[in-house]
Amino acid sequence: MPHSDEVSPVVHGFPHLDTVRSSITALYRRLSPDGVRRYEVSVPASDVLVDDSDGLHLGAQRVARALVRQLRLPEARMVVSFRAMEHAASVELSAGPEYFVELNERFARREHRRDIGAALAHEITHVLLHRLGLTMPTTAGNEILTDVAATYLGAGWLLLDAFRQDGMSSQKLGYLTPEEFGYVLAKRAAVFDEDPSPWFTSAVAYEAWLRGREEAARDWRRPPLAGAGWAARRRARAAGGDGAFPCPVCGQRLRVTAGGQRRVRARCGVCGTVLECAP
Repeated sequence: MPHSDEVSPVVHGFPHLDTVRSSITALYRRLSPDGVRRYEVSVPASDVLVDDSDGLHLGAQRVARALVRQLRLPEARMVVSFRAMEHAASVELSAGPEYFVELNERFARREHRRDIGAALAHEITHVLLHRLGLTMPTTAGNEILTDVAATYLGAGWLLLDAFRQDGMSSQKLGYLTPEEFGYVLAKRAAVFDEDPSPWFTSAVAYEAWLRGREEAARDWRRPPLAGAGWAARRRARAAGGDGAFPCPVCGQRLRVTAGGQRRVRARCGVCGTVLECAP
């Protein structure tokens, strides 16, 4: 997993949104709606904090075990080590049962220990996707899928909270932009009626969550969804809209028959969401 700091400017906005949406669709297809619902509760902040009472290695292993449980992976011996490396972290994708994760030695420094959980969340999600056989066609796509899966399954809020910025420097972990992390987190929050706001220790991460939430809310206002409003539906018809739209929950492409005077319901065959659509 990469990390950026003061020598690498942080990219903002939604440049990967198509891949993000495809990743959410892929998760629902692979896990099923019932499988996704197993991740209803996010990992609590208290379980992923390395404090002075733990000691570095014992604390990192404890956090890693908490993330293994969160991601519903089999319990096994966890080996977390620190070394000099270019990236933030790496993981060995072996058949198991042990988990071997290496973290950049900078996480061993006291001022960076609070981000150990974020680095581990990405790497342990790699293990989950490997065992599920869930991949994207490209390396970049796989890394985006990993960030999306970590966030949607209740562990990746740590990756967004690791984003910090001040007048002199900045830090970001993962492949998604801060706003894209906020977008996925908002998608999850809507499904599980979850409010991640109290978890953020980073002010800029909280701002990115708000911007991501605004983008996610727009997905519910696409014609022919009833929430789109009359004017938006009229513009869509004028532009030749054919009643096709992405499911606002999982991104699967849906289609309803255009025309008529009554509202209709569309059921997504991937996530099972029932949506109110308007003529």
